[in-house]
Amino acid sequence: MKVYGITNCNTVKKALDWLKANHVDYEFHDFKKLGVSEQKLEEWNQKAGYEKFMNKQGLTWKQLDPAVKESIKTSADALTLLQQKTSMIKRPVIEDNGFLYFGFDEEVYKGLIK
Repeated sequence: MKVYGITNCNTVKKALDWLKANHVDYEFHDFKKLGVSEQKLEEWNQKAGYEKFMNKQGLTWKQLDPAVKESIKTSADALTLLQQKTSMIKRPVIEDNGFLYFGFDEEVYKGLIK
């Protein structure tokens, strides 16, 4: 399992704590240190659609210039912005053998335990 996120994000902390408490092995990918590739964002877009993982509720989106927000017309526009501003990606992102999930939901995570 691979978990993408930011170490100081409370939701990511909650998810990682849950995974540890339930003895789920994972590899952590820190967006702040490692960024995210255009290919990975495109893969997520193909599987889920960028609207599913572009967080418009967070501070990063809210602080964007209105002209930048209005410039998002296509998935390519959105993915370019998300690559530049990884804090706008809904966190954590969980990948596990074809499974893809954005956020933390204990009931969904319980389904990951094998």
